[in-house]
Amino acid sequence: MTSPASIDFSEIPQVYKRHVFACFQQRPPTHPRGSCGAAGAQPLWDHLGKQIEATGQRDIAMTATGCMGFCQAGPLMVVYPEGVWYQPRTPGDIDEIVATHLVAGALVERLAVVPRI
Repeated sequence: MTSPASIDFSEIPQVYKRHVFACFQQRPPTHPRGSCGAAGAQPLWDHLGKQIEATGQRDIAMTATGCMGFCQAGPLMVVYPEGVWYQPRTPGDIDEIVATHLVAGALVERLAVVPRI
């Protein structure tokens, strides 16, 4: 049996070049933790899905998630395999993330965040 420490993950075929996880958590506006939904995430994620589809690249995916734990910072999304967290506020921010990070593979520094609990 192979021990977990000896697995070379770089040899595992990847399904997607980039995979976006976007928080769709919706809590009431008065909830003390807040939520990405209450912070206006839905229109941004709708736009994100359309922009990803418009690239025509089948190796870029988006998955809707529940709470990712950083509610006060929302709306939040994270892009893998890089593990970069973004805090988009406008459809233009989404367009920039799609073109620059998802398609071209470069960081959008002005929108990248390190979320805090």
